[in-house]
Amino acid sequence: MESGGKGWLHGSLLFYIVCALALFSSRVTGQIRYSIPEEMPVGSFVGNIASDLGLEPKRLISGKARVFTSDSSEYIGLDKENGHLVVKNKIDREELCGEISACSVSFDVIFDNPMELYRVTVDIQDINDNSPIFPKSKIEQEISELAVLGARFPLESAIDPDVGVNTLQKYTLQPTDHFKLNVQNGAGGNKNVEMVLHSPLDREKKKHHNLVLTAFDGGKPQRSATVQINIIVLDVNDNAPVFSQSSYKTSVVENAPKSTIVTKVSATDADESSHGIQYYFEHATSAVKALFSIDADSGEVKVIGDIDYEKHKQFTVKVKAKDHGGLTDSSEIIIDVIDVNDNTPKITIMSFSSAVSEDAAPGTVIAMINVQDLDSGDNSKITCSIDLNSPFKIVSSLTNYYNLVTESELDREQTAEYNITITAVDGGNPPLSSKEILNLKISDVNDHAPQFEQESYKAFIAENNPQSTTILTVKAEDMDWGPNAKVSYFLIDGDLNGAPLASYISINSETGVIYAEKSFDYEQLKSFKMQVKAQDGGSPPLSNNVTLNIIIQDQNDNAPQVLYPVQTGGSVVAEIVPRAADVGYLVTKVVAVDVDSGQNAWLSYKLQKATDRALFEVGLQNGEIRTVRQVTDKDAVKQKLTVVVEDNGQPSRSAVVSINVAVADSFPEVLSEFTDFTHEKQYNDNLTFYLVLALAVVSLLFIVSVISIISVKIYRWRQNKLFYKSGANLPVIPYYPPVYADGTLQHVYNYEMCGTTDSRMSDMKFVRPYSQNTLVSQSRLGTVQREKKEQEVDDLTLEVRLSLISSHCSNRSFRS
Repeated sequence: MESGGKGWLHGSLLFYIVCALALFSSRVTGQIRYSIPEEMPVGSFVGNIASDLGLEPKRLISGKARVFTSDSSEYIGLDKENGHLVVKNKIDREELCGEISACSVSFDVIFDNPMELYRVTVDIQDINDNSPIFPKSKIEQEISELAVLGARFPLESAIDPDVGVNTLQKYTLQPTDHFKLNVQNGAGGNKNVEMVLHSPLDREKKKHHNLVLTAFDGGKPQRSATVQINIIVLDVNDNAPVFSQSSYKTSVVENAPKSTIVTKVSATDADESSHGIQYYFEHATSAVKALFSIDADSGEVKVIGDIDYEKHKQFTVKVKAKDHGGLTDSSEIIIDVIDVNDNTPKITIMSFSSAVSEDAAPGTVIAMINVQDLDSGDNSKITCSIDLNSPFKIVSSLTNYYNLVTESELDREQTAEYNITITAVDGGNPPLSSKEILNLKISDVNDHAPQFEQESYKAFIAENNPQSTTILTVKAEDMDWGPNAKVSYFLIDGDLNGAPLASYISINSETGVIYAEKSFDYEQLKSFKMQVKAQDGGSPPLSNNVTLNIIIQDQNDNAPQVLYPVQTGGSVVAEIVPRAADVGYLVTKVVAVDVDSGQNAWLSYKLQKATDRALFEVGLQNGEIRTVRQVTDKDAVKQKLTVVVEDNGQPSRSAVVSINVAVADSFPEVLSEFTDFTHEKQYNDNLTFYLVLALAVVSLLFIVSVISIISVKIYRWRQNKLFYKSGANLPVIPYYPPVYADGTLQHVYNYEMCGTTDSRMSDMKFVRPYSQNTLVSQSRLGTVQREKKEQEVDDLTLEVRLSLISSHCSNRSFRS
């Protein structure tokens, strides 16, 4: 044992020297080699791969280092904590490699993130753990007494599964009175043992000879085996069979059908009974006995089992010929197995990233693949490929190793998932192939901004809307996925009429629904524009803007406003109609406006009440009050009209105006009726004094006015009808062209209003502002035309202007 330990120590030193050389080369080639003896206990140290590869131990953990073997048999394991390779399963060299002297196991150490691969080979050194074994514990040999000196008698060799010096080295034979040993090396490296007769046998002296054959191996300690040889001395037969060939070489195709004849051996015997030769296998292994048989009479060797090239590439079989006299001869049959392409390539995915980012650069490794074919020659030459028209390609890294890498840029929005079919085809005829499908998902990158469904939005909302009324919904789509496609909506800050936009409008950030934060008034705000931003949830986020045009729709929320005649609480305005007025005489014109728009501002005029409905009518569209018949003496001087101004809204709104009309030709008559008008009003008792005073002043002025009127009448009588045409003292009734039939004024008008102290009596006349001359001229022209048609109408027109001492006048203007 001590000497054995020293030998192992020397072997270990040699082993480490070899490992050091292998390590130096592995850094260049990606391969490393170790050497260990067989039968080492599980957990035994093989080598420090982290140190040999120049890696930090933490790299093994962060890189998820693991051992990969193509045949799924792991003899060597990896301890990632300290970077040691250790024995994982007990290794029996004889079971692993059989008679092959050079025995090794190869595996790959794979790292992820980034992917790396190192080929490791561990040589398995033989130890002398097997003793030689003879096939039989006892050998019986029949030898004729006439056997000539030098006759050879083959013996069954011992078997030692070990290799090298540990296998069978020598034989000894005891006793050696008649026989000695002759050991020869066979064609397959085996030792053929023969007994050679060196002294004559005499059956009559000794019929049986007992010999002991011992086989020794070369291991330390040395092992041996013995077999008893019982020699029976026969009489007469003095010629042994002789094979036609010292060895037979043949071949057989793997998977050959049973009963296929592999070869035929033959031997001849000089004796007359040569036909009695028998053939049989000598010391056949269990594999040979399971696959082949030999016909004892004919010497034909046939197939009786399933031959597999991948298990056995060659067989060496010893065959013996024996005659009826017990003489024998030996030969050997070497059977080469011819490979047939009966194994499909095996695809093994060593490492695979099931998801890759769409912005991965070309050349990114997706998977590492190992492809093996157990056949040989062209049958094991493999071509590996993937589907065409895909953004991936497969490249070879080492022999039978491939990397699946990206070839071009990826776009998840076009293709979110790939089923990549990897095809391996061997070089056989016909070729065999296998496929492996990898499902690869493309992870999203935020490379698309949200896109609105419309380039711009237009929405309508009626005025006077309730708070939180929904105006519209904007929608944006994002082609990305997951959080990158989650769209949020925001209002872009801005001002509207000096107030923040957010005080008018709000938006739901998730749904894009836009609400009104306040009630809109069309008369103040008719439309406005705003911008909405759609932003995704990526990092960094991407966004897009869209413009919204919000239009306020008018509602009929304003009643018409009467501009003329002016309604006052303290004075009465009377329109004068001479009794000579003809049909169609223009009494006055009601002027009204509506601040609404559209049909809500279309005004119509209706006569609601009148003292005499048969005397007056009002224009439906223009509000002109005209006579509908000839004024007669029977008509009352005092006429009161009530006109309703109504818009066209739904529902409609209206305004009422009261108009006092005096039908008279003389001023006293007008004054009397005008006074009656005033009595209809309710006045404060505190004004009684002022009323009496005003009455006295009016009486005085009346006398002066009558005198003045008579003087003027005489003068104007001479001017014939020109007095009426001049219209200097007539109340000016504004006339509006048809374009303003809807009651909306487009120009500025001035009027002069004079009122008494007690405001019981007042007067109003329109003066000529801006373009008023044209309007007045048109009114006068119409009057002249009427005068010409009716010659019997008096030219005289009374102009009544009541003014008191405390009266005051003011110029006012109005615009619609």
